[in-house]
Amino acid sequence: MFGDENIVTIIIKRTAVLGLIIIGIMLIGIKEPKPYILGYIFGTSISILTFKLMEKSAEKAVTMKPSRAYGYSVRQYFIRYFIYAIVLIIGALADYLSFLTVAIGLLMVKMVITSFAIIDYFKDKFQ
Repeated sequence: MFGDENIVTIIIKRTAVLGLIIIGIMLIGIKEPKPYILGYIFGTSISILTFKLMEKSAEKAVTMKPSRAYGYSVRQYFIRYFIYAIVLIIGALADYLSFLTVAIGLLMVKMVITSFAIIDYFKDKFQ
């Protein structure tokens, strides 16, 4: 189905393509799109980076002893949520960013994974 390409790479590419489409829609549909686009790019880029961080931490945790892997995974989990909190605080305080689009950008990887899972489900069901 995916060939030699890593599933994480596929999800990141799909997120980037969807992001470019959404940015295009913002450029066409919003009168002053700059804060919306900047917020969206900021949130989406952090979402992609934390997704890569999750991939790296999972790869490392698999090689550890179970007792150490648990603690390591919990620490990585809290680090990612700390990063999300910092990004949302910046989005709320910065005048040049739209908080709404920062929050939407942070959810982009999750939306891509969910939407393509739904699409694949219906493809399989109707074939």
